[in-house]
Amino acid sequence: MRRVLPQLLLPVVMILCLAAASAQENGSELQDLKEQAPKVFLDCFGCDRDFFREEISYVNYVRDRKDADIHVLVTDQSTGSGGREYTFAFIGLRQFEGLNFTLVYASNPTDTRDETRKGQVELMKRGLFPYLLNTPISDLIQLNYRGRVRLEPTAVNDPWNFWVFSADVDTDFEGEASQSERTLDANLSANRITPELKIRLGLSGEFDRRDYDYEDERVVSTRDEKNASAIVVKSVNDHWSVGGYVEAESSTYGNLDVYFTLAPAIEFNFFPYAESTRRQIRLLYKLGYNKVNYIEETIYDKTQETLFNQTLSTTMEFRQPWGSTSTTLEMSHYFHDFSKYRIELRGSVSIRIIKGLSFNIRGRYERIHDQLALPKGDATIDELLLRRKELATNYDYNFRVGLRFTFGSVYSNVVNPRFEGTRYRGYN
Repeated sequence: MRRVLPQLLLPVVMILCLAAASAQENGSELQDLKEQAPKVFLDCFGCDRDFFREEISYVNYVRDRKDADIHVLVTDQSTGSGGREYTFAFIGLRQFEGLNFTLVYASNPTDTRDETRKGQVELMKRGLFPYLLNTPISDLIQLNYRGRVRLEPTAVNDPWNFWVFSADVDTDFEGEASQSERTLDANLSANRITPELKIRLGLSGEFDRRDYDYEDERVVSTRDEKNASAIVVKSVNDHWSVGGYVEAESSTYGNLDVYFTLAPAIEFNFFPYAESTRRQIRLLYKLGYNKVNYIEETIYDKTQETLFNQTLSTTMEFRQPWGSTSTTLEMSHYFHDFSKYRIELRGSVSIRIIKGLSFNIRGRYERIHDQLALPKGDATIDELLLRRKELATNYDYNFRVGLRFTFGSVYSNVVNPRFEGTRYRGYN
């Protein structure tokens, strides 16, 4: 038996050694393939990056564009049905310089987050393939044709005629021993968006009541806002659009019993609208007719009046590999008194300065000289503290600036979801 046992174990040991050698050889081959794989910088706000890394594991993901061979820039915008259209711009760097193209994926409003991210991953797989053709990875990739043909957005028989309806009602109750708050928000909308015509209809209301007990006194604060609006835009060509706004508003905070606006408008985009997710420079002009009834008599001794105004705004938005920027300058005034005007500048900038370092600015500034609805008389201390009435001002602003710096390993291929969402001191 002692002689037989070594003879029986010898084949098993040989098989294990061969398997280990084969595994080591395969592991070495896989390691070599991974080291030769292109480096990808995924530039996507709000994407499920971990899912991309898990599903597309045959490339190397890096944290900074300067280390990448391929820059995948993802931008998005809402579609007429309530879904989103995602534009994937594949930008070749280093050995892939000049190999650039764009793919588009559109999600449905009924798609779950999982369905959306799966669609995004499939699109990215197709976009990465041209970069993999001249790498050893291409020998391990198969192509499957599923026979689907991309249709034009309106080339379907839609029983709803592209109308999308939504309703949203929220209530909020908060309280403690000396105060309580009740809020009701309601929103209804109907939208129809095609390449030729855009229609947005909205109806909303916000009703807020707050009760405060201080010693033997109870203070009750109410604030109601109601709004109905409609926007119609007709596409003229790749650069011009015409349309108009209709709006009716009521606001206890703004001293507005009824504020009705009718404003035809025209817009010019220096870039084709098809490029709006990457770049746009738009000029918009509105000519407004306004009929106003006030809750209280205003500081100008008015309880109602008819007003005409005009508005000119310019918007510049760019999303490029170096970062993104968005700026809007809007100017308006009333015709009966040119000193009643408003100028608003708002914008944001995010710039990659050097590897791992980005600079971010966001802000808004308004010059306000058109508060025609201010009620006569001084505000009470309750109205001041509880913001129940709009107060006189000639400016309004907010501003934020910051730097972000990251360093360390340039690779970000590893996914480890353990302990996600756990909070403890020193880590949020």
